[in-house]
Amino acid sequence: MSGLELFVGVAGYEILILLIVVVILIFGAKKLPELAKSIGRSSGEFKKGKQESEREALKDIEDGGASRDRLVKAAEGLKIDHAGLSDTDLKAAITKAAIPEKK
Repeated sequence: MSGLELFVGVAGYEILILLIVVVILIFGAKKLPELAKSIGRSSGEFKKGKQESEREALKDIEDGGASRDRLVKAAEGLKIDHAGLSDTDLKAAITKAAIPEKK
């Protein structure tokens, strides 16, 4: 039986359990809380950075004096294709991307 045949009938939750066991074996049970705390901090810093970038993009738009270069930088930061867009269309696209839709 090959390694690939071994994983054919494995469901998602079984893989999750297997990954948890592997992580415990690699890092040890005593290091898991520290690892989780570190991952949480990293996630929080990433979210803060993203929110700050979005705030700056919105501020540039609201100031009205945002130059094309600043609009392009904001668009690139939000991964918006800015090619061929007018300043007005680019401002609208940045605003739409920066303000999360409410569900």
